[in-house]
Amino acid sequence: MGILYVVATPIGNLGDMSSRAIETLKEVDFILAEDTRQTIKLLNHFNIKNKMVSYHKYNEAKTSDSLIEKLQSGINVALVSDAGTPCISDPGYVLVNKARENNIEVIGLPGCSAVIDALSISGLDTSSFSFYGFLPLEKKSRKELLNDIKSSNISVKVIYESPKRIFKLLDELKNEMPGCKVCVLTELTKMHEKCFYGKIDEVIEKLGKDDSANKGEYVVLLSNEVKKEEIDNDISLEALIVDEMIKNDCSVKEAILHVKNNNNEISKKMIYDASLNLKELLKK
Repeated sequence: MGILYVVATPIGNLGDMSSRAIETLKEVDFILAEDTRQTIKLLNHFNIKNKMVSYHKYNEAKTSDSLIEKLQSGINVALVSDAGTPCISDPGYVLVNKARENNIEVIGLPGCSAVIDALSISGLDTSSFSFYGFLPLEKKSRKELLNDIKSSNISVKVIYESPKRIFKLLDELKNEMPGCKVCVLTELTKMHEKCFYGKIDEVIEKLGKDDSANKGEYVVLLSNEVKKEEIDNDISLEALIVDEMIKNDCSVKEAILHVKNNNNEISKKMIYDASLNLKELLKK
């Protein structure tokens, strides 16, 4: 039985290629490449002389079965994408899934990933995150997913976007979650790496002044949770709850629900803590 190696490759800076990845690409029987025209540049740089087989999203369904047969016969195969880690918004899932189903050993060679790189330097709370990849272009599906992102309690949401659609995406996020904080990165690990951080309207303005905004794919990290100190000092959460009670002639519990529904950027925990404070105040 052969082994399927899932090999991460640099997302920009070739110096990020691991020695283990280089040795593996030299030693396997052949390499599955998303785009052989791109992968040959990598192989040439590291003097890797090995056979490549094209494996991409348009042919993975029909070629995976024959690849499984080769792995079962004892052939070792390496899977690479154009850049970064295969299967993360790149082809590979179909083959890896079938390999697992057929008890074929799958070994990952970790390395570059735009998602992880972006998270690590974002300055946002990365204690939990959701990765959405590229959002669907179809209007209804896109709207539904944006609603999911808006209502999610996960700390950070990560989205990929092309330079052609980056402003459209940011405008959509601003409309859905005004006041949210974002970290927008492009050309990661490359000479002209850029990061735009802050409230979304500020970032849109900064990006609009960048002459090279139409170059390089983007990683957008979004946090729609507002910290306590960022809330208007003149209006406490406790006051918002009381205001809802008076306006709607409702209970504290109902008022809390109103506040949450009307302020998606405020976390449930913050509202819950404020409700406890309010209950203590009402006892006095």
